[in-house]
Amino acid sequence: MNTTAPAYYRDQQAWRDLQRFLPERLRLTDATAPEEEYWTWRGHRVHLDRYRDPEAKAKVVLHHGVGTNGRQMSLVLGAPLARRGFETVALDNLGYGLTQVRRGSTPSYDDWVDLVVDFLAFEQSRDDRPIVLYGLSAGGMLTYHVAAKAPRGTLRGIVGMTFLDQREQAVRDETAHDRLTARTGGPLMGLLARTPAASLKYPMSLASKMSALANDPGAMKVFMKDRTSAANRVSVRFLDRYMNYAPAVEPEDFDACPVLLTQPAEDRWTPHHLSVPFLSRITRVPVDTVMLENAGHYPLEEPGLRQMQDAIAGFVTERTA
Repeated sequence: MNTTAPAYYRDQQAWRDLQRFLPERLRLTDATAPEEEYWTWRGHRVHLDRYRDPEAKAKVVLHHGVGTNGRQMSLVLGAPLARRGFETVALDNLGYGLTQVRRGSTPSYDDWVDLVVDFLAFEQSRDDRPIVLYGLSAGGMLTYHVAAKAPRGTLRGIVGMTFLDQREQAVRDETAHDRLTARTGGPLMGLLARTPAASLKYPMSLASKMSALANDPGAMKVFMKDRTSAANRVSVRFLDRYMNYAPAVEPEDFDACPVLLTQPAEDRWTPHHLSVPFLSRITRVPVDTVMLENAGHYPLEEPGLRQMQDAIAGFVTERTA
């Protein structure tokens, strides 16, 4: 837990600075920002950004990547989808955003998956409205891992901004900070994860190509000052499991729900060709791709932003009818 972080985004400046780089139609005020709440999971206090709408026919749960947080999901998707009549909730997973990690614990990527599976069950215990899960960046593959592990019928669809199988060396080579890190980082983290060093924290900006998170240099300056997102540090244990996690169901056998890839066309970190090998193995359910014109990895640009919002709204409507 970052003890210097505020308890609520209403008291954080970073997202307010970031949204200056978004189109004016997407900028939030204190009056239009989401409700903030906490959900307790295994002793952790998980921060939620929620646009509550009892009349909405479907919910969209939003998940960040390894360089973003839930409020940044609310900016580009949560608020716009809420205005279109969906209930949305963006969560901060363990170690990110404003979620408060239980003292003395060292969460792994496995915990990320389990947390979302349990959160979906929690949401379904409150009402029976259908749910679609969205993930940006690394959150895209997390949507697959969650859908593969969750009880059948939990999700009506998953949407990812990328689907990267980090078990593949070609994916590591292009998404790691540099080639040396890509080739030696995984084995090294694997060794350290079996020692007391597993709890040591490592900057994600040194593990990954974080410099390509956004295409606007001004936005990157904001991101790289934000310890709740791009300037975060994660444990050796998390990195080891993130790179080696095996899904409960491999793609050839996946039939839980349809899949949508919303791929930024100007993504300098995770270009389209990195998602193709994994998605091409999914043949038992529909898999669609929408390219987002002019958009970077964290999309700040039109028309890609509107294309993303249109595509996801259409997907949710179709899959939850």
